[in-house]
Amino acid sequence: MAVKHDILSVLQEVRDGTLSPEDALLRLKLAPFEDLGYAKVDYHRAVRQGVPEVIYGQSKTTEQIRGILESMRRRGCINILVTRIGPDVAEALKEQFPLRYEPLARLAVALPEPVQSRGSIVVATGGTSDMSVAEEAAITAEVLGNSVTRLYDVGVAGLHRLLSNLEPLMSARAVVAVAGMEGALASVVGGLVDCPVIAVPTSVGYGASLGGLSALLSMLNSCASGTSVVNIDNGFGAGFLASRINQMESAES
Repeated sequence: MAVKHDILSVLQEVRDGTLSPEDALLRLKLAPFEDLGYAKVDYHRAVRQGVPEVIYGQSKTTEQIRGILESMRRRGCINILVTRIGPDVAEALKEQFPLRYEPLARLAVALPEPVQSRGSIVVATGGTSDMSVAEEAAITAEVLGNSVTRLYDVGVAGLHRLLSNLEPLMSARAVVAVAGMEGALASVVGGLVDCPVIAVPTSVGYGASLGGLSALLSMLNSCASGTSVVNIDNGFGAGFLASRINQMESAES
């Protein structure tokens, strides 16, 4: 990331004696964020977390997203995730930035660049109706540098569909289990694999599913050890967490 290179350059100048420690401290103090009035863009996110700030697009205007992206482009950021935006916003952003838009996930990757993929993450869904949330998770993980295998429509109503995919499940470093209705997929997967399972309840289901609340409570009460739960429809959060788990494993191996 360009921000990391900026900090390294400052440290090298101090080492070489071309920059005083006091001036270096001032430069670093000025570096962490830029105040755009409507947003404070966090340039040090990549330094702290290894990933540039992600833009949550819902409820932001197109102009606000444009301003944030432009400020990040000036600092050399690439592969910026813009979540929860519609195709009209994506088309408007494409006029100013290179941008890949994924309509099913309602997610865009601004200033896209190739990334080296590693490890193994599986994203599984109970049904086809869960795919939009699953794609948000899968694409997030891919942009962050992870290899992702998709297993869609493998829910408990036809358990043989899941059991026919044991090989990718058993070799995964993390599994994202996305399901609505009663959310049983996460417990089943959690009972099969030896890696962390990230359960994502979706708002898919009939009346008593209560907009995903039934799946959320089922997943929170899972008896399968090693299963954690993110919020309803939070594919992004699941993909990000799976990436952390996978890349910690990669760093140790």
